[in-house]
Amino acid sequence: MTSVRAHSPRGAGFPTTRWSLVLALKQNSSREAEKALAELCQIYWYPLYVYVRKRGHSSDDAQDLTQAFFAEFLRKRDFEKVDPNKGRLRTYLLTSLQNFIRKTQRKTLAMKRGGHQSIVSWDQQATEDRLQAEPADELTPETAFERKWAATVVERAVSLLREEFSQKKQSAAFDHLASFLWGDKVAPYKVVADQVQMSVGAFKVAVHRLRRRYREILRGEIADTVANPDEVEEELRHLINVISG
Repeated sequence: MTSVRAHSPRGAGFPTTRWSLVLALKQNSSREAEKALAELCQIYWYPLYVYVRKRGHSSDDAQDLTQAFFAEFLRKRDFEKVDPNKGRLRTYLLTSLQNFIRKTQRKTLAMKRGGHQSIVSWDQQATEDRLQAEPADELTPETAFERKWAATVVERAVSLLREEFSQKKQSAAFDHLASFLWGDKVAPYKVVADQVQMSVGAFKVAVHRLRRRYREILRGEIADTVANPDEVEEELRHLINVISG
C-alpha cells in the first residue's frame, strides 16, 4: 500500500503524518485521512494479533477478535477521544484493544465483524505459520506486543530504504551494504569493498550514508505514530530499548 504521508524532506520541521491525519478526522473527514487510518490498521494488525494470541486465544478466536476490534475501531472512530498531547498510536491501540477484549463476548464476534467481513486483509494460515516459526518465549502479552511493534517499525524502515535503492537500480549495492546497517560487521570492510569494486574509503562513506538515511527513515516512521513532535525522540529511545532488550 502506498504511503499517504505528507512529509516534506525528513527533518524539515514536524510534517503532517499518518497519525496526525487520523486525529484530524475529529474535525472533518477526508479521503487522505481515511487512507491514513486504513494504512495504520494494515501495519499494526500483526502486533495486535500476537497480543491476542499471547492472552491464550486460539488462532481462529484471535483472528475474530482482531478483526472485530478494527471493525469497531473504524466504525466508532474512538480516536476522537485521543488527547493530542498524549497521542502515541502504539499506546492508544493497545489500550483500545484491551478495553475491547474486556467487553466483548465470543458469541457476538461474528456480528461485530459485519457478517465475517475482513476489515484488515491477511492470510490467516500464513499469519499463524509466521507466529509459530518465531522462537518460543514466555513474554507477557504486553511485552510481546511491544516487541512486534518495534520489529514492525524497523522492518518498514528497512523496506523503505531497500525500495529507495531499488528505484535507483542499486539493489545489489544495498545487499552488500545492509549487513553493515546496524554496525555489526559480518566481514572486514575491505573484503566487501573488493566485492563491489570500491575502495575501502569509498565503501565506508557509503555505509555511513546508508546508516544516516536509515536513521532518517526510522525517525520518520516513528513520527508517523505520534501526534506531538516532542514525543518523537522519546518514542525512538523506547523502540531502541525494546529492540535491545
